[in-house]
Amino acid sequence: MNKKNIAKLVLLAFTICILIVVSLSNKSYTKDYAILVKNNTEDIALSNSIEQNKNANVSFKNQFSPKLGKSFNGFKEQLGFKESQNDYFRVNTLGYLGKYQFGRSTLKLIGINDTQLFLNTPELQEKAFIANAERNKWVLRKDIKRFVGKKINGIEVTESGILAAAHLAGPGGVKKYLRSYGSNGFEDAYGTSIKYYMKRFHGYDTSKIKANKKAKVSVNA
Repeated sequence: MNKKNIAKLVLLAFTICILIVVSLSNKSYTKDYAILVKNNTEDIALSNSIEQNKNANVSFKNQFSPKLGKSFNGFKEQLGFKESQNDYFRVNTLGYLGKYQFGRSTLKLIGINDTQLFLNTPELQEKAFIANAERNKWVLRKDIKRFVGKKINGIEVTESGILAAAHLAGPGGVKKYLRSYGSNGFEDAYGTSIKYYMKRFHGYDTSKIKANKKAKVSVNA
């Protein structure tokens, strides 16, 4: 093989090498560019997802956290929050049940014997709250008429304060407190007193609660 042919072969090999290097370089660039585009797309999607979730959470809070004020729903929700932080499924260390922390004996008085059904059924708990408040209002009807507007232990007595205290201490305990002008008090096992409930739940609208001696909950309704 002469020198001219050898030179041609060398030039051809050199050209092939250059083409291979350029090709590999282009592939690498294309791959890096594709990865960059993919990562940017995923970052944008994640950012959008976080923003959507943030907006959804704001919407959720706005929807379920209305300003209830001194309305009856405000009374009910504040009492539920004080009792259990509005947890329908809570059972405390003394065995009191649900959002409003009912005792088993109180539930029996208003027609509920299946405590497991009660604990697992928020709608039943809401009915139980109304029925118990109606029964307490009937038991305390004379005391409500007699003491509302008066001050006991520096706190103005209101119907909502009486009904809240009756939920805590039972209507009998509230009668003793009112008729002794606060000298015969009551505290539960956690130190919460009738006086505290009278103050905390002062002035709510409880006119929707009708005094009912035979208030019961229909479990099957």
